[in-house]
Amino acid sequence: MKIKISNETAVLTATMHDNATTRDFMSLLPLTVTLYDYAGTEKISDLPRRLSTQGAPPGSDPAVGDITLYAPWGNLAIFYKDFGYASGLIILGRIDAGVDKLSQLNGEVTVERVE
Repeated sequence: MKIKISNETAVLTATMHDNATTRDFMSLLPLTVTLYDYAGTEKISDLPRRLSTQGAPPGSDPAVGDITLYAPWGNLAIFYKDFGYASGLIILGRIDAGVDKLSQLNGEVTVERVE
């Protein structure tokens, strides 16, 4: 499963994992979200509803470019800096191209499937 995350200044592509949380996220697409910088480490956004966490691990250690769900808050988080293990963090996928453009993704972005 592939997605594109874009605004007027940047386009990123990503490969998504095959798990229940990712499939639930994909069911929301196409989607427009507002990304904000959080802690100088990640871009975050609220989602329109809580996603399934069925079968998800208790947490994960994201790498630069990982697209995740932070289950306790129910928000999307895309990491542009390294971060340690976090409970409740579920990796949905990984940016294929454009990680260097994450800093340009502030405000409204579109997330859509790529066929």
